[in-house]
Amino acid sequence: IHALQGCTSPLLLSFLFSLFSLFLLSFNLMFCFPFPSLTVKFVNCGQGGLVRFECSNPSDFRIEADGVVYALRPLTLSTLPTVPLVIVARDETNQQQWQTQVRLTPPVGQSQQVCPTPPHDIQAPPALSQGLQEIWFPSRQTDSSSIGQLKRMKRDWVIPPINVPENSRGEFPQDLVRIRSDNDKNRSLRYSVTGPGADQPPTGIFIIHPISGELSVMKPLDREHISNFHLRAHAVDLNGNQVESPIDIVINVIDMNDNRPEFIHQIWNGSVPEGSKPGTFVMTVTSVDKDDPKTANGMLRYKIGSQNPESPTSNMFTINNKTGDIITVAAGLDREKVPQYTLIIQATDMEGNPMYGLSNTATAVIRVTDINDNPPEFTAEMFFGEVPENRVNVIVANLTVTDKDQPNTLAWKAVYKITGGDPTGRFSVPTDPTTNEGLVTVVKPIDYEISRTYMLTVVAVNEVSLARGIYSPRQSTATVSIRVIDVNESPYFDPNPKLIKLEEGMLAESSLTTFTAQDPDRFMQQSIRYTRLSDPANWLRIDANTGRITTIAVLDRESPYVKDNMYSATFLASDSGVPPASGTGTLQISLLDINDNAPHVYPQETEMCKKPEPNGINITALDGDLNPNAGPFAFELANRPADVRRNWTITRLSGDYAQLSLKIGFLESGIYEIPIIITDSGNLPMSNTSYLRVKVCQCDHNGDCTDQQHIIAAGLGTGAIIAILLCIIILLILVLLFVVWMKRRDKERQAKQLLIDPEDDVRDNILKYDEEGGGEEDQDYDLSQLQQPDTIEPDTIKPVGIRRMDERPLHPEPQYPIRSAAPHPGDIGDFINEGLKAADNDPTAPPYDSLLVFDYEGSGSTAGSLSSLNSSSSGGDQDYDYLNDWGPRFRKLADMYGGSDD
Repeated sequence: IHALQGCTSPLLLSFLFSLFSLFLLSFNLMFCFPFPSLTVKFVNCGQGGLVRFECSNPSDFRIEADGVVYALRPLTLSTLPTVPLVIVARDETNQQQWQTQVRLTPPVGQSQQVCPTPPHDIQAPPALSQGLQEIWFPSRQTDSSSIGQLKRMKRDWVIPPINVPENSRGEFPQDLVRIRSDNDKNRSLRYSVTGPGADQPPTGIFIIHPISGELSVMKPLDREHISNFHLRAHAVDLNGNQVESPIDIVINVIDMNDNRPEFIHQIWNGSVPEGSKPGTFVMTVTSVDKDDPKTANGMLRYKIGSQNPESPTSNMFTINNKTGDIITVAAGLDREKVPQYTLIIQATDMEGNPMYGLSNTATAVIRVTDINDNPPEFTAEMFFGEVPENRVNVIVANLTVTDKDQPNTLAWKAVYKITGGDPTGRFSVPTDPTTNEGLVTVVKPIDYEISRTYMLTVVAVNEVSLARGIYSPRQSTATVSIRVIDVNESPYFDPNPKLIKLEEGMLAESSLTTFTAQDPDRFMQQSIRYTRLSDPANWLRIDANTGRITTIAVLDRESPYVKDNMYSATFLASDSGVPPASGTGTLQISLLDINDNAPHVYPQETEMCKKPEPNGINITALDGDLNPNAGPFAFELANRPADVRRNWTITRLSGDYAQLSLKIGFLESGIYEIPIIITDSGNLPMSNTSYLRVKVCQCDHNGDCTDQQHIIAAGLGTGAIIAILLCIIILLILVLLFVVWMKRRDKERQAKQLLIDPEDDVRDNILKYDEEGGGEEDQDYDLSQLQQPDTIEPDTIKPVGIRRMDERPLHPEPQYPIRSAAPHPGDIGDFINEGLKAADNDPTAPPYDSLLVFDYEGSGSTAGSLSSLNSSSSGGDQDYDYLNDWGPRFRKLADMYGGSDD
């Protein structure tokens, strides 16, 4: 039942239509439903007047004084009036009337409330809401109606959610439901709602009319932003007291298909091996839709829009329309023909309905990966190369192959194997990592005299095995012909080193052995010559043609050049090839010992106290020979001098040791040389008289020498004497240098003393400042020579290469006057005058007061020209009389420059 509402009167009146359908009989296929009664309850809002009801269709409906509407005949859906039923309420006292419309629609059982309008407002009837669903607050007590004896019992209500479509374009505010309370019969109430969307963020979406309780939405809703709202309705009286317990209202936002599918990536990359069978999984594309996935709005379907290139067929792939899985559906994937496919994938919502669904597209790029389905093939059946003999790590030939597989992959990289022609393993074929070529390399020396050519069989394979069903063709095998070049090889000694055993003491010019070398070049007619390369002791000589070795000195095993009884010499063998080649050989001579060295005593010096306790001295015999030509030794004292056997005695302790003892109890301090005869045990024994030097001294309680004679006896060594002499010589040289320096200094001091008249002495009037001459060469002068020019040393003359341009040329110079070295008060003036005359008569002497030329520094200088400083050609036109006013020190200058030319 739809109702209209208006509130234009100062008095709030309402029609409350309550349809009691407790006696509904049935609802059949004819849509015939009984309409026993409809109660129109009029609320006079406290006016208290008598109201009479009238109906606009009295033939079908009747309304009683209590507001109950009766249907006068059975009504069906087809016989329901299309025109709303108008109910008029007229006040009999003041003739005011109010009206409302009743629309009859199934199901029956709703009621409505209106507020009456004064008669003067009938000309412009207000817009009243119609057909709003009413939500009642649960009753707090049993309530009986006088009409129909209907009862509403207290119970818990479950309010069904309110569904509101999103993105509604209707007029706003848009009414949703009306909130009602049973307590509004006898008092005025105020309604409100709380919760997100009302008084909590986002606020302003839902409002409720405080009097009528109509809940309205103020703006379009977006399910993708907020899918539902949970509100709570409240009813209070005019004093703010809670009348009803709050009820929860859930508003669901109904999804509309307002979002297109969106792919997670716009470009999808996948790969599939070439030669894959149909049904091979490739990749999965995914799209999302913001609409409700539980509805058709969010249910997506995929399909392939296009394939590029369409080779070998246009349908090489298919896609699962629900999951987005892309698989192969046809055979014939070949990377060498089509390395990549581009698919346009379309996703459509509404379960793929092309008429109602929204679509979007993405690109799937499928790269066909390489497998080893193409073996390497040689570019030629035969390869050639050559290599000089005895060369290793040399590249002989480059083997080139072609492979259609993807470069720089394991299926493309080649591995070369020698399968024949190299039984000794003299060659290898590594792979060039850049060009994939096979580099035939010599790894062991090749002898031209053994084999002049090699024929190798090489097979090329990949680093990974070929795919199933692919076999290596004949082009994967090649032959390599290698020619060996003969070169001049070095002669070699055999054996090397050569060992011979000889007794030492072999005399000079003795023949030892023949040490010859072999020439490996059998196909070259060459001769070999021998020379001695290393002979530390200079004992041997070798014949240049035959290699016969002879001695040129006696072989001595005890020589310092012999190590462990072995002497080594090196010889050189050179052939006559072009260029010649040479080789070395070592001759090792093992020298056998003979008894050629006499023994001697050790140590040669020792000390003994005047009163020795004990009085024995232990000595040892040393022999350069080996056993049995050495110990055991025999020791005895010599017969002379006679006091040796009288004062000393010697006792043998062992084969190499003996003890020398005093026969007397006291011996004077001094140095004693005792001759001892030692004999070895050789087959021909050798004896030697060695002198043991014994230093006898006064000893302390520890047995150490304490008197000065011990120090005297010790003497000075050769090194100490040389050091003392050097110190003396250095001291004498320093004294001599000091004397020479003092004499030179006195001589220079005397040369600087000018004995001239003090009145004419102008040295005190000339101040020396920093001179800005023409350079370092212009500063090379000695002012002392003006005082004594004859002391110039010849060493001070400059070389020709560094002379100034204005210096005197190197011509024969005239004989200038030479004055004596003895100073004289007036000789310097005479000397200068004589030199001036000689210089005037010398045509080769330049004018030294002329312009000097120095380094030219170019043009364009920012400084001014120095030409403005030019002086007059002569000093005569200058006035120097003012110098007389400067004092007695400048009068001499005034006389020199201010006078006449004389």
